Amino acid sequence: MKKFVIEDSFLSLFPNAKIGIVICQGMDNFIKDKEQYAEMILEAEKEALKHLQNEEFSKNNVIKVWREAFQKFKTKKGARASIESLLKRVHNGNHIGTINPLVDIYNSISLRYALPCGGEDIDKFVGDIRLTTAVGNEEFIPLGTDENSPPYEGEIVYKDDNGAICRCWNWREAVRTMLTENTNNAFMCIELIDESRLNDFESALKDLSTLVQDNLGGKCKISIMDINNKELEIE
Repeated sequence: MKKFVIEDSFLSLFPNAKIGIVICQGMDNFIKDKEQYAEMILEAEKEALKHLQNEEFSKNNVIKVWREAFQKFKTKKGARASIESLLKRVHNGNHIGTINPLVDIYNSISLRYALPCGGEDIDKFVGDIRLTTAVGNEEFIPLGTDENSPPYEGEIVYKDDNGAICRCWNWREAVRTMLTENTNNAFMCIELIDESRLNDFESALKDLSTLVQDNLGGKCKISIMDINNKELEIE
């Protein structure tokens, strides 16, 4: 039985963080209507602008909280939270392209709620998945290259027994476990560090689960992990 574990090395840095997990099983992630998901993302881009009221991009709270969080651990130069990357593109007037239904759905949720959201293929995990600090020798092959780019010692990562699967917390994921059209079982997550946005966080999890089930079938189960709830069976 595979588990998701939040380790104490992470919680010592972010004791108030909440990690929302949506386990989705038995889905059909094959692209049937690309336009449907392009429209979903376009609508989410419009909604995302409400989170960017300050003309100075970095002064918007949804950006500021994550930049402050990334200062608490060693990161690769230029690494930013995934939500900053998405919102930056919208802020600059650039559209988010479609990839596959699961990724398009979580990108739309991420934009609408201005929260980091991601996903991995459960069937590609080797052993348990852990949110922790890196030793520094974990294998990590990012999208777009076949070269190993291991995390720094002390860097926040998601990892399994075969290496890191997401570096700098939610900055960049590994090719090995990424969601594809062939994914049937997915580990989806939404991350919260701003406790004042708990309602948005819970709504985002519900909407993510509903969109996956309504569009891709299968069954989804929501769990919220924190310092008092550190382990979850995911398979």
